Amino acid sequence: MLSLIYVSTSVKLLNDQELLDILKVSRENNLSGAVTGLLLYKGGNFMQVLEGEEAVVTALYEKIKADPRHKDVSIISKEQIQARQFHAWEMAFQNLDNPAVKNEPGYSQFLHDDFTDAVYRTNPLRAYIMLLTFRDNLR
Repeated sequence: MLSLIYVSTSVKLLNDQELLDILKVSRENNLSGAVTGLLLYKGGNFMQVLEGEEAVVTALYEKIKADPRHKDVSIISKEQIQARQFHAWEMAFQNLDNPAVKNEPGYSQFLHDDFTDAVYRTNPLRAYIMLLTFRDNLR
């Protein structure tokens, strides 16, 4: 199995309904391909982890990369894994722009950084730790 983490920038800020529409389609696509993961959105930036069979995750990433609704799509981490870390979700989601999130356990100054290649490329483990923190707080 493969775990792939990427970041991207939306071409425009998304409202709650647009985010829910993306989430709905993601969950449907991921269920059919046995892909699990977590999607974070903050300030027009996405961070997502995808887990599943290598060919399926790679094809899904290529589809995501070609989506005209975002740009600057960059892989932060791509690793073979023995077990899923996000096995319970076709796609969990957290909108970090939502003011209620600031009251969540696990919210910290760490979350003020943009989800960009420049921030996470030098330390992909940092992105993975953040995704795992949200996974644990969404249970």
